Amino acid sequence: MFDGFALREIDVAEDVRLRVRIGGAGPPVVLLHGHPRTHTTWYRVAPLLVDAGHTVVCPDLRGYGRSTAPPPRPDHSQASKRAMAGDVVALMRELGHDSFSVVGHDRGNCVAYRAALDHPEQVTRLALLDSIPIGEHLARADARFAQAWWHWFFFAQPDIPERVINADPLAWYHAGGEREDAMGAENYADFLDAIQDPQVVRAMLEDYRAGLGVDRAADDADRAAGRTIDCPTLVAWSTEDDMEELYGDVLAVWRPWATDLRGGVVHSGHHMAEEAPEELAALLADHLRA
Repeated sequence: MFDGFALREIDVAEDVRLRVRIGGAGPPVVLLHGHPRTHTTWYRVAPLLVDAGHTVVCPDLRGYGRSTAPPPRPDHSQASKRAMAGDVVALMRELGHDSFSVVGHDRGNCVAYRAALDHPEQVTRLALLDSIPIGEHLARADARFAQAWWHWFFFAQPDIPERVINADPLAWYHAGGEREDAMGAENYADFLDAIQDPQVVRAMLEDYRAGLGVDRAADDADRAAGRTIDCPTLVAWSTEDDMEELYGDVLAVWRPWATDLRGGVVHSGHHMAEEAPEELAALLADHLRA
């Protein structure tokens, strides 16, 4: 896994040290994972982007995997996407990159578009996978959304989610032999280590608590001010996920947010980097060199 990549730990903020894989040479691109994965979810995609001529940087988001996070604050802002986006900029600066592309999936998508909005001079290209902005999700929330994405609201409750998940994390996250086969042994082992660490579970829940508060407020403020993502932006979604079922024209949701937008699909379930790595890597490589 990640043959030829270096594994490092890099301080990016007070009480925040990111575990990160780095490989390749050429224009830099950061790959940001979702919940409850770690950076190892990209192990099949990252080498293909190296082969396409890129420096590829894969961190664990703050609090996820083996990256650290500050203690929770009353408003959960230590887990905000603004803070995580700042981590990405600091990480890339530490690695010598003043500008770079960002790819985000799931919760990493929220960090990716926040990086583009908050740091437009640093983010040169953007790819957003299987999500819409947090504020748009919540503004459109209906019974279908609540039934399909109920975990957003459960995770935001105080204390109870930690007790439930940590009582049997393997059952909660449906870990088992079939999942190991799909993920690959080393990626699966990293996933198991993460979900069985109560501190990681707490940090992942804090991510969602921030989502319903400070992250939504940041999105709403951007919309009210008319701020947009101005770098070339790819929005792609899995054909076997529920993005089209919930939102119909996914690109239409993103159009008010991005001035230079293109769309794409990946023929897979939600975890596209694991299920359709070649198709996803080809889509990303095409966007990154366009």
